[in-house]
Amino acid sequence: MSGLGTMTKHFRFLKERKKKVHKPVFGALDILRYIGPGMLVTVGFIDPGNWAANIASGSEFGYTLLWIVTLSTIMLILLQHNVAHLGIATGLCLSEAATIHFSPKISRPILSFAVLASVATSLAEILGGAIALNMLFGMHIKVGAVLVTVFVIIMLFTHSYRKIEKWIIGFVSVIGLSFLYEMFLIDVDWGAAAVAWVKPSIPEGSVLLILSVLGAVVMPHNLFLHSEIIQSRQWNIQDDKVIRKQLKFEFADTLLSMIIGWAINSAIIILAAATFFTKDIRVSELQQAESLLRPLLGSNASVVFAVALLFSGVASSITSAMAGGSIFSGIFREPYDIKDSHSQTGVLISLLGGLTVIFFIGDPFKGLILSQVFLSIQLPFTIVSQIYLTSSRKVMGKYANSRFLNSILIIIAIVVIYLNLRLLFEFF
Repeated sequence: MSGLGTMTKHFRFLKERKKKVHKPVFGALDILRYIGPGMLVTVGFIDPGNWAANIASGSEFGYTLLWIVTLSTIMLILLQHNVAHLGIATGLCLSEAATIHFSPKISRPILSFAVLASVATSLAEILGGAIALNMLFGMHIKVGAVLVTVFVIIMLFTHSYRKIEKWIIGFVSVIGLSFLYEMFLIDVDWGAAAVAWVKPSIPEGSVLLILSVLGAVVMPHNLFLHSEIIQSRQWNIQDDKVIRKQLKFEFADTLLSMIIGWAINSAIIILAAATFFTKDIRVSELQQAESLLRPLLGSNASVVFAVALLFSGVASSITSAMAGGSIFSGIFREPYDIKDSHSQTGVLISLLGGLTVIFFIGDPFKGLILSQVFLSIQLPFTIVSQIYLTSSRKVMGKYANSRFLNSILIIIAIVVIYLNLRLLFEFF
C-alpha cells in the first residue's frame, strides 16, 4: 500500500473513532471502564519466561536478586504509564508514532528489532505451553509447541480468545495468589527478603539472570501493546477533560496491576529460595518448579502447576502476537486490526518465528532464560524511542513530559544500558 493510501486509511480510522466517543461523565463506577489494559500487561509479565527467570534466580542466588524485581517494577510503572500517555494524548500507538515522527532510516531498524523482541517473547510463551503439555500428557516439546501455536492462531484470527480470556486471566491469577499464600506456609527468612528487596547486589555470575528478570518484567512488546490497547478504546482525544480523567484513571489501573505483578514475581523468587536454594538445588527445568506448590496442593501440585503454566502460555502468547501485529502494522502507519493483512502478517511473524526457533533449541529451560535476556537487550532501543516521542511537544503538545519526568525516564534508560553493557563485558 502506498504511503498516501496508508495515511488516508489512518486518518479515516481516527475520524470514524471520534464518532464513537464516550460521554465525558465520571461517576463513582466510571473507573471500571478504565480497568483492563494494565491487567492485560500484568498477565504478560507473569508468563512462563518470568516463572523460569524467577525460579532460576531464587534457586541459584536465594533472596539476593529480589531487588531487581523491585527496581524493574518501579521502572515498569513509569514506562507503562508514559507509553499509555502517548496513546491517550495522540491516538497513536508507539509503533505508529515512531513511523510518523522518525525518519525511515531510524524507525525501520528500531521497529524491526521490536518485532524480533515479540518473536523472542512468543518463543518463551509457546515453549511454556509446550512444557505444560509435556508435564500433563508426556507430549514431545516440539509437538506441543506446534499445537499451542496453531491453537493461538485460531483464537486470534477468529476472535474466540475474547470469550475465554477472562477465564484464563482469572485462573492464572488464582495460581499467582497461591504463590503469595504459600509464602506463609513455608519457612521464609523475611529479614533477608526485606533487605534484598531494597539493597542492590550483583553476585558473581548473576548478570545473566538479572537481565533475564529485567527483560521478563519490563517487556518491550508490552510497551507497544499498552499504547495500542489504550488508544483503541475510542475516547475523544479532542476533549481535554476526558484526556485528563483518562490519564488519572489509567495511572491507577497501571499502578495496581504492576504492584500485583511485583508481589507475584517476588513470591516465586522467595519460594524458590526457600525450597531450592536452602537445599543447594539448582533448577535446570521448569518441571521441577511444581514442587513450589506442593505444600499448598499436595500430590495434585504437578497437575495444577502444569495447567496454570499451559493457560499462562496461551494467554501470554496471545498478547505477544497482538504486540507483534501492532508493531508491524504501525510500520505502515496503521492501527492494529486482525482483519488487516499487515496486522495478520505481524501476528504470524511473531508466532511462527518463535515456533521456528524452538525447533533449534536443545535445552528448553535455558531457551526461556535467554529469550528474556534478548528482551532486555532490545529494551534500551524501545525506551529511548519512547522518551524522545513523549518529551516532544511536536508529538504530544501540552501533554509532553515534564523535565522532572524526563529526567527519571533518562535515568531508567541509563540503568538498562549499563546492565546490558555489563553483560557484554562479562561475556567478552
